[in-house]
Amino acid sequence: MKALSKMTQSVKPADVEKKWHLIDADGLVPGRLAAIVANLLRGKHKPSYTPHVDCGDHVIIINADKVKFTGNKAANKIYYKHTGHPGGIKETTPEKILEGKFPERVLEKAIQRMIPRGPLGRDQMRALHLYNGTEHPHAGNNPEVLDVASMNRKNKASA
Repeated sequence: MKALSKMTQSVKPADVEKKWHLIDADGLVPGRLAAIVANLLRGKHKPSYTPHVDCGDHVIIINADKVKFTGNKAANKIYYKHTGHPGGIKETTPEKILEGKFPERVLEKAIQRMIPRGPLGRDQMRALHLYNGTEHPHAGNNPEVLDVASMNRKNKASA
């Protein structure tokens, strides 16, 4: 019998099996949802997690426009961006974005800021699929439905 090896085995990109997960974001808090989705996209929920390999899964989020902010954050929280020109700082609130043309960007940016920057992070973000309604074109991939609302309740109860 061979003795246990003291070396950590890194997974190779060819050996990664990617699953598909479906999450309904209706009524969920964006930050809490983003933390869960970022871990799924990075693959940190798998025992074969390797930091330098894209071993995460595909995540489909429906009803991305129906996320709920706690307290007065929808009106009082401010997002900043800079145009690159002198004096070009712009600000907006989540309320304005959710009422605008692309309301899924609130959730997209929350998740993107929890993913590492660089080529690996961009590859992981390509596995995120956001949709405003309940319809999505990925039914052929047989996504596993995740109940994130109950996951949040369990975490609160154990704390």
